[in-house]
Parts: sequence; structure tokens; C-alpha cells
Amino acid sequence: MARDLAHLSDEAVVALVARSDETALAELYDRFGRVAYGLALRMLRDPSLAEDAVQEGFLAVWRSAPRFVPERAKASTWILTLAHRRAVDAVRREERRRADSLELAPEPASGGGADESAWLRLQRERVQAALRQLPDQQREALELAYYGGFSQSELAERLGQPLGTIKSRMFAGLTRMRELLGDPGMEMSWTSTS
Repeated sequence: MARDLAHLSDEAVVALVARSDETALAELYDRFGRVAYGLALRMLRDPSLAEDAVQEGFLAVWRSAPRFVPERAKASTWILTLAHRRAVDAVRREERRRADSLELAPEPASGGGADESAWLRLQRERVQAALRQLPDQQREALELAYYGGFSQSELAERLGQPLGTIKSRMFAGLTRMRELLGDPGMEMSWTSTS
């Protein structure tokens, strides 16, 4: 027996999901699935990966609904944040998959190729280790900008944050990366398109 939940607020529907109401989850998907898919598709540029990210995002909604606190965020923000995080996870998985496939590719026959490959692998590992040490918000902004190809303005819009906040996060993150990598002359330039 289907219940009509259209009259309920998003927060009330999340409360029903917290009580394992599958119809309520379907209602949330009807309300936010298309927006979540658009966000994931913009980040991943692959319809299949975007669908997977949205599915994982709504699975996270189902599992974490009992911990949702309406005083801390709107339900729509919370839901789209969960979907966004799953899309970021998918971007990271794809980057690792591509990096792994590059590592498995045969080395070119040119002299010095192995040295260069080893050096690049070492640098990539150093950067990834430094990124893992950043606060989540700084890491997310940097990864989306550099791996996802988003401008600062696009990040501000996608993350629902003021442009100045995004710029501050990126500046602080890049500063910390320079410290962690121990190379004060390292250039990690950012071209603002705002």
C-alpha cells in the first residue's frame, strides 16, 4: 500500500527513512535523485559511474538516516552531500584504477625510462600521502579542482559554499601541501576562472 508523502517536508521523510520506511526512501529519491545524478555526472563524466555513485549515495542515506540531525543541516543539503561524497570516492577509485593500469603497462624501451617512471611513481605517492594528511574540506576542494577539473567558482556552487571559503580552503591546503612535501619552491599553481 503506497503512502502519499508529497505533503511532508524533506526532514520528515528522512525521519521515516530512519524508521526503515522504504517508501520514504523512494520519495527522497524522487525528490533528489535527478539532482544527485546531475552532480555525479558532472564530476565523473560517465553515466554508469554516476548512476553507481547516486545508488551508493542513497544507500548511505538509508544507512545513516537515524543519525541525521535537522538542526545541523537541511535534509536536501545532507542528501546531496552524501551523494557528492560517493562521487568523490568514485573519482578517487578511477584515479587509482588508471594509475594502477599505468603501473602495469610495459615500460618504454628508451634509456632512463625506468628511472623517470620510478621518480614519477614516488612523487605521486608523496602527493597522495600529503593529501591524506589534509583536513577533509581542504582535501576535497583540492582533489575536485585538480583531479575533477572544477574551477573555484564551480566548486563554490557544487559544495554550496561562498567562493571566498573555497579559495581559503585551497590556499590553506596548498600551503600545507608545500610544508608536507618539504619543497618551498614547489609550484602548484591555480588559475582562477571566477
